[in-house]
Amino acid sequence: MLTIDQATYDALVAHAKRDHPVEACGMVAGPAGSDRPTRHIEMVNAAGSPTFYEYDSTDLFQLYRELDDNDEEPVVIYHSHSATEAYPSVTDIDLASEPGAHYVLVSTREHGNNPGPVEFRSYRIIDGVVTEEEVRVIPSEESS
Repeated sequence: MLTIDQATYDALVAHAKRDHPVEACGMVAGPAGSDRPTRHIEMVNAAGSPTFYEYDSTDLFQLYRELDDNDEEPVVIYHSHSATEAYPSVTDIDLASEPGAHYVLVSTREHGNNPGPVEFRSYRIIDGVVTEEEVRVIPSEESS
């Protein structure tokens, strides 16, 4: 199960809506070994695509150095789908390289960047096997 605080949930949804129709992407880091998402990091979709996301390799390298320096790890790796459901594509599955991470997909296909609900789903992707998991959103003050 992914447990995420309301402020982080809201930030991921806002990022997905703001970047629509381009896929938004980023991660939420947390203390190594904790499975607690605590620090939201928006990334730029270097592909600038509505159907694919790609981190800038220099930005990603710098981010992993920062995570290492802070004894953090990626707890949530997220991106949006602007035209399809919140389910990992074949490409998403092939690129999933963090077996301990929660892979969150936010679909903005119904309302785009307008007000309205999104589809927010989380998965574990290990060795190409996709398993959906429950998402529990808690008040922000409970997460500290």
